[in-house]
Amino acid sequence: MGTVEMPTIKANQVRKGNVLLLDGALWVVTEYEFRKPGKGGSFNQIKCKHHQTGQQKSMRMTSDETLERAHLDRRKATFSYMEGESYVFMDDENFEQYFLGAELVSESMKYVRENQSVSLTFFNDTAISIDLPAAVILLVKEAEASVKGDTVTSEKKGSVCETGLEVKVPGYITAGEYIKINTENGEFLSRAKEEDLN
Repeated sequence: MGTVEMPTIKANQVRKGNVLLLDGALWVVTEYEFRKPGKGGSFNQIKCKHHQTGQQKSMRMTSDETLERAHLDRRKATFSYMEGESYVFMDDENFEQYFLGAELVSESMKYVRENQSVSLTFFNDTAISIDLPAAVILLVKEAEASVKGDTVTSEKKGSVCETGLEVKVPGYITAGEYIKINTENGEFLSRAKEEDLN
């Protein structure tokens, strides 16, 4: 197998969520800002974190400087079970198993039910992250009791979903119901039905 040519991008083309290859390691872009100070030339402020250690890095680059973007593959896989500190996924096409360590995906797993199919991102045939959909549907396991007669106000109460995710929900939501949740900020979107599960 030959070496894969890594695509390069200019610093001003970098966007949040891009995965860069810096000194042979993968870094996920967490913030990007184009700055034009009163004095001096304009520059691109790029913040990123190491995909495994979470170490933060900040870079200041001119628009003509280039960076290497990691060549990533995506595959559909179903979350099967936990084994020790790893989450085990099975490839939806060839049934191969992939193990993702808790340090990589524990935050994302709060949005993933058992037997749910998700998209995994691979680098050099190694699974490195989960691509979550914009919203997921989860079952409410526990919900705080509402104040009697208080079903109309905008006061939110605490609830815990089947995955352990804690979500503030409107007073009318009770345990045993399905809700739709925004995966970017973990906020309640709407009531849902079991049939809506993807």
